[in-house]
Amino acid sequence: MSQPEVDVCIIGSGAGGAPMALELGRAGFKVVVLEKGPHYQPKDFIHDEILNSRRNFFMPVPWEEPHLVRQGATGRYEKTSAAWTANCVGGGTVHMSGFFYRLKPVDFRLRSTLGAVPGSTVADWPISYEELAPYYDKAEAELGVSGESVPHPFAEPRSRPYPLPPLDVHPVAKEIDKACGAMGWHSLPTARGILSKPYRGRAPCSYCALCGSYGCETGAKSGTNASLIPAALATGNVDLRPGCMARTVEVDKQGRARSVVYLDADGVTREQPAKVIIVSCTAVESARLLLNSTSSRFPRGLANGNGLVGRNLTFSSFGESHATFRLSKQSAARPWLKDPSPFVNRSLQDFYLLPDARYGFRKGGTLGFMWAHPNPIHAAVGLAGKGPKALFGKALKDQMRAYRDSRILQFEVYAEFLPTAGTYVSVEDGVKDRYGIPVAAITVDRHPMDLAATRFLVERGEEVLLRLDPDDVQRGTTTGETSILQHGTCRFGDDASASVLDKNCRAHEVPNLYVVDGSFMPTGGSVPSTLTISANSFRVADHLVRKLKG
Repeated sequence: MSQPEVDVCIIGSGAGGAPMALELGRAGFKVVVLEKGPHYQPKDFIHDEILNSRRNFFMPVPWEEPHLVRQGATGRYEKTSAAWTANCVGGGTVHMSGFFYRLKPVDFRLRSTLGAVPGSTVADWPISYEELAPYYDKAEAELGVSGESVPHPFAEPRSRPYPLPPLDVHPVAKEIDKACGAMGWHSLPTARGILSKPYRGRAPCSYCALCGSYGCETGAKSGTNASLIPAALATGNVDLRPGCMARTVEVDKQGRARSVVYLDADGVTREQPAKVIIVSCTAVESARLLLNSTSSRFPRGLANGNGLVGRNLTFSSFGESHATFRLSKQSAARPWLKDPSPFVNRSLQDFYLLPDARYGFRKGGTLGFMWAHPNPIHAAVGLAGKGPKALFGKALKDQMRAYRDSRILQFEVYAEFLPTAGTYVSVEDGVKDRYGIPVAAITVDRHPMDLAATRFLVERGEEVLLRLDPDDVQRGTTTGETSILQHGTCRFGDDASASVLDKNCRAHEVPNLYVVDGSFMPTGGSVPSTLTISANSFRVADHLVRKLKG
């Protein structure tokens, strides 16, 4: 069933899709936004770990909508919910923690800085930090970002302060500042996509501590569901359609994108024609959509004549350690311990790039300090462990009581996940989801430099924790990856033979097809990428508005 043609059809309403909808709607163009998931309202965001946590409220279950993941091309695929972000209006910005870092100038020229990296397909960006900087400013203002800019070795240039002052922080932040200063390092405030004051009709943070994994019932968290989508709808030019799963993007005889075929909330197959089609489903799911959009013109998938759709997938390298402070052992040396404030908001970026490769790598990353998330069920699963030594009964209860009577300070590492030829997305025709669509199949082949950098950063973070005189420090992992942060499957570039998109995120092979989620990024940087995706989307929207008006 075909609908009337519109100017633009956008698939996805998260960090990439929402800025496009807002700017195109403001410019007077008729826009349809297709969102696979529901449109949750603030009343739906209940702080209940069973009903409303990320793993079951926002993500599909693997027996209905699996991703297939394997380690190396000879590995065996396993069905998993890994590499999904939220399926709802606002996408992953709804359940994010809201750590809003910018990339650094070096991230845009990593290939030039590091040179050829054996075993990696690392590439420079076709744009510079200076070109994206005005759109970082715009994204921070439109979304609502709180923070404070301070000098540090890898401080990115800024033309203006953050739109909002920093959030109130726990006294342990000053202790981290002292510990870092004693080692000659530079602790810095972490910018957050959370309102510290009333802003554009939205209420400020209530300091509930349940940011990550949950939706925000006050609208203080700057997900696109609370910030950009309402503004886009207010233009009167944007038609938001939740519960609509895109199946394929169709093309005409000239090879131009013609329409999106999708299943609506009632399971009815519909077709939405548009003059321009914008894909923003996440790097994994956008690659899946394009690879499933085959035709006589594009037998290997839409815009995939050079075979690069789905290639060069990157996540974020992840590491973690945590310090335990027993409340029963509170001393004069740490009077701050019982303060209930939820935010630490301290980061360390002194090791973002090393001057030489004496440690086996040069590109380092970011350490972000925080209190452990107060999810008792999640904590119990971790405390219980797995296998024959797993705890249960009284032993597990004793561990849970000790956990309850402690405060856990942790840090997370965001490090470069170097692109490799062996890490990519394909589709598996033999496995279909509940919509009958072939699922995304992810192959991961990590570069050894990733692991060396992550281990190094974890060791530096543990040095900070030990200076706070904890009762215990325990290492979590140095070999992890954060698959919610994903990039690269449709990387942009000036060379059409080596990239899928041009510098304005338009497909080289399809002149009216754009991709604006993390897929465009040749490298992921060493920070969460949400703010960068939104900034780039505002940049592309600016270009597209001028082009359409011209």
